[in-house]
Parts: sequence; C-alpha cells; structure tokens
Amino acid sequence: MSNDFDTIRNQLYAQYYQLVEIDSTLSDEYLMLLFAFQYKYNTIYNHYCNNLKISFKDIHDVNQIPYLPISAFKYHTVKTGDFESKEVFLSSGTTGSARSKHYIRSLDHYLKNTEMIWSHHFGNLEQYCFLALLPGYLERDGSSLISMVDYFIKKSKYKQSGFFLRNHQSLHETIKACQEKHIPVVLFGVAYALLDFTEACDINYSDLIIIETGGMKGTRKEMTKEALHYTILEKTGHTKILSEYGMTELLSQSYTDGGTRFKHNNSLKIHTKQINDPLSFEKNGKPGIICITDLANIDSCAFIQTEDVGMVYENGDFEISGRLEASDLRGCNLLLEELI
Repeated sequence: MSNDFDTIRNQLYAQYYQLVEIDSTLSDEYLMLLFAFQYKYNTIYNHYCNNLKISFKDIHDVNQIPYLPISAFKYHTVKTGDFESKEVFLSSGTTGSARSKHYIRSLDHYLKNTEMIWSHHFGNLEQYCFLALLPGYLERDGSSLISMVDYFIKKSKYKQSGFFLRNHQSLHETIKACQEKHIPVVLFGVAYALLDFTEACDINYSDLIIIETGGMKGTRKEMTKEALHYTILEKTGHTKILSEYGMTELLSQSYTDGGTRFKHNNSLKIHTKQINDPLSFEKNGKPGIICITDLANIDSCAFIQTEDVGMVYENGDFEISGRLEASDLRGCNLLLEELI
C-alpha cells in the first residue's frame, strides 16, 4: 500500500479521535476525505459506486455520498486497503444463511471506541460492576458484543463482574451481594434471557441498570421494546431499562436513556432513505430506511444502508421500528449483485 494511503489513514484516525474524545464538531471536509479514501481503496465500495454510475468527481456534497447496502458484508470482503485481520466479527445468522463478516484491522481501536462512547453516555467504566447474560452470543464465535462486554468487565474495579451464561441463581446472588454493598451494576442481556431470568428471580435494586441488546433469537415470540421493557419492569419494579443499538458491521454503538429513542453521539450519524426510493433521503420525523455513517469504520466501510426501518429526529436521536420487507430488500440490494 502506498505512502499516500498510510498518510491519509493516519490523518483520518487522528481527526476521528479528536472528534470523539474532545467533542469537536464533525466537518464536511472530514467526511469528504473519508469518502475519498474509501472510494479509492475499498474495492467493493468502489464497484458499488460505479454500479450506481457515480464516480468520485460527481460527489461535491456530503449528502451525495452513497451508502453501501449492509448485505455486502455477507457476500463480499469489505476492506479499505489490504491488511491481515486481527479479528473477524461474525453475525449470528440463522441455520443455512450467510453470516456477515467484519474484518477488523485493529481490535484495540474497536475496544477504545466502545469505551469512549460508553463514557460519553454513562461515565467511566471502572465505576460499574458489569454482569452479562448473553447465552446465544457467548456460545458462538466472532461476537463483537462479547468482545466489548468482556473488555468492560476487565476494566471494572469490581471483582463481581463477569459472564453468567444461564446460571440464573448465581447471577441473582451476585446482584444481591452488590446491592448490599451499594455497588452500581450494569446487566447486559439478550431479550429472551432477561425474560427467563426475571421470571425465575425477584429483583428490586435501584442501582441496577439493565441494558437489553434485543432479539428473541427464535426462542420466544417477538415483542416491541415497549412491551419487553414493561414485562421486565413488572417483574423487577425497576425503572432503568435501556437498549443498545449495535451490529456486527459497526464499530460504534448507541444507547437509549429510557424510552425508545437512541441518543446521538459523535461516532454515529444516522439518516433515513425513502423506502420506495432507497437512493433518496427521507425527511426527519418520517419512517425510512436507516442509513449510518459510522466514523469508526475507517478500515471497512463507514457508509452503510441497514435493513432497519425507523426515523431520525432533528437533534440526531433516532428510533428503530422494524425491518424491511423482502420486496424492499430486493430493491435495495439489486445493485450489489454484479459486484466482484
């Protein structure tokens, strides 16, 4: 790879950490530099732009930057530059289906980024005891969520932090012990595991923060977030249930602060595209296809069109309301079929 590649990549990383750590303002100049870098050095993204009949010289404004359909991560190697991966994050997938692959050049970058975003929302990692009830994620390889939570556990100053798989009794005893010592606890849990746990054990601890990571994974009937949170609240009497928005293809995450709106941060920029015209922007406050600029994705692709439907608000917060229908997905992914 050329000296020009290394120079620009280092510049992007330096500006990114300044943006996130110092809370400076994202500039259009930075976004255009990131787009130019990935257009030139990311083969899949370059070919996708070419299929759209878009060349670099056509892009004069950040609103013209194309978003790569997220399914590209299932069928192609999405890398900016040529590097040996330190880690490969894999989506859960279903039996027989293709799994998304996110090739990670720097695991340290991913972990540092998740910590910066957490600190932006909640403060230092060290002050929390982190408990994890993530059986489906823990029992498969390549989970970015497990990497993040494991890192959080190791950064905590509390020895009680740890994973509990399906050991509800041990988890319950740990929470009770933390309650007696007035230790603030964060419990990460996949939705169905949280329901199983709260049905089996009585909890009422005001310093407990429950963060559900979504998904019944085929074990229970799907529920809205409102219904899920209400059901858990009935069992726990607890009022602080949050959600995390993250995925295999992203190096950044977002959290709610109660309710259903995910809070904006400097790493994730959310837009929506029209469901019937995936190349055209949708107005704020109206349902559309969620498109993400993940500024941490310097070594893969920062501009991603997801398969989620939701809406964005004027302040940058967003909500997820569902998934695209198969017919809509077909329209979004059509131009991916001819990629190399």
